[in-house]
Amino acid sequence: MPDNKRSQAITQGVQHAPSRAMLRAVGFSDGDFDKPIVGVANGYSTITPCNKGLNDLSTKAEAALRKAGAMPQMFGTITVSDGISMGTEGMKYSLVSREVIADSIETCVQAESMDGVIAIGGCDKNMPGAMIAIARMNVPAIFVYGGTIKPGHYKNQDLTIVSVFEAVGQHSAHKIDDQELLQIERHACPGAGSCGGMFTANTMSSAFEAMGMSLPYSSTMSAEDTEKLISAGESAEVLVNAIKKQILPRDIITRQSIENAVAVIMAVGGSTNAILHFLAIAHAADVEWTIDDFERVRAKVPVICDLKPSGRYVTADLHQAGGIPQVMKMLLLHGLLHGDCITISGQTVAEVLQDIPDNPRADQQIIRQWNNPLYTQGHLAILKGNLSTEGCVAKISGIKNPKITGPARVFESEETCMAAILARKIQPGDVVVIRYEGPKGGPGMREMLSPTSALIGEGLGDSVGLITDGRFSGGTYGMVVGHVAPEAYVGGTIALVQEGDSITIDAEQRLLQLNVSDDELAKRRAAWQAPQPRYARGVLAKYAKLVSSASKGAITD
Repeated sequence: MPDNKRSQAITQGVQHAPSRAMLRAVGFSDGDFDKPIVGVANGYSTITPCNKGLNDLSTKAEAALRKAGAMPQMFGTITVSDGISMGTEGMKYSLVSREVIADSIETCVQAESMDGVIAIGGCDKNMPGAMIAIARMNVPAIFVYGGTIKPGHYKNQDLTIVSVFEAVGQHSAHKIDDQELLQIERHACPGAGSCGGMFTANTMSSAFEAMGMSLPYSSTMSAEDTEKLISAGESAEVLVNAIKKQILPRDIITRQSIENAVAVIMAVGGSTNAILHFLAIAHAADVEWTIDDFERVRAKVPVICDLKPSGRYVTADLHQAGGIPQVMKMLLLHGLLHGDCITISGQTVAEVLQDIPDNPRADQQIIRQWNNPLYTQGHLAILKGNLSTEGCVAKISGIKNPKITGPARVFESEETCMAAILARKIQPGDVVVIRYEGPKGGPGMREMLSPTSALIGEGLGDSVGLITDGRFSGGTYGMVVGHVAPEAYVGGTIALVQEGDSITIDAEQRLLQLNVSDDELAKRRAAWQAPQPRYARGVLAKYAKLVSSASKGAITD
């Protein structure tokens, strides 16, 4: 069976002469109609530094595809910047964009019967969006990460975008002055690339490499380094070989390979958003995977990388220390990876890792020795209780107090909460509740980096709890619990919380509890009425009608 059987369906035979005529206009000649047509899903934009360098990578991949005997067809897909829209109404579009990106890639590849696709992305949502599309379509595919940003520097400190958010809180608490805030802002983001810590973008790139859908070492390369361009070309060559051998995404994306990806996420201290995205990717690939599976993996995988936001180093440092292959080799040796999973190259995980050292180099501190982990268990915990019967997500690394019981401070939106924090109205021991920010209620499940960073900046990160049916940035840390489900908009218990109610967050017991009697909750539930939708038309209104619970990945199909 020819490896370009899909594209031949629109280029072979007399009846398809009009199709060939159209393709000639974009550069095809007589011999090219026998070659596989490969889409280059180019996420380039200047909206965000994450995607600023993607056009160069796409052009490199395009040239490599031609050289390898394929016919590339480049098309664009959108991105939005979470960092720029954070704390605004625009942030509601962030998670929505994941679905738009997935739908746009699926639409283009399927409409043109492409034989494969190389997806090139570099920001939080075009990465899972691309992988959702890849899993749905199940045509040969590879993901190319745009690369991490290099750290900014100021006063002998490595800076990331989170440094700026935290500086806002420090400024509010009069710990730094206007000039200090300005200097941190000026130095935090020195060039192209995705946010530099083990935030959402670097978490997802690392997970895709671990899953076998990206090339070894590619997930931690810096965007501005030459090796990133070289890797894009190599990825194109590997994809053409995968098309010839018909190595399909669903051969690679399996329950076992997702478990590999989640093990790496735990080991590197990755983002809470990975839970939402891998639930959606598993659904797209028809893989059985639930929110409870994350807790199962967490319990047996230690955190062995000392990375921001709760650690000391950035992803560029991880790359120099041995990258994701070194982390994977350690997990494999201790029975925490499935070595027989196939990768996009056709090799198994064990074969890919064969020549990687068993232990990390002794002259670095980013990847810890196995017998000296940062934490003995993973950091992304699934909590349940009467406040979240479907489950919610807490990042429990770097917190001094794993349990807090305190009075609820209830806010109906992120903006009202942020105003209270900056006005110094939140006190140690409080449990902040931000609700009606879930997938349906927001809609769009905004990230809460602004309030959490402000709390850290004011010195309240260890003494104040925060729960929400919204999300958190990959840069968030502290006693925070997100993805509370069922969400407030559908009548989840979080909608019934009243100011001053006692709430317990207990990371050790995996518990999120509203300390109110069942009888009282029944009375409140009987009196509760669903609010009117915040949007009556447009993409947010459509999303709110379609989207599932966060416990299912906030999927729309």
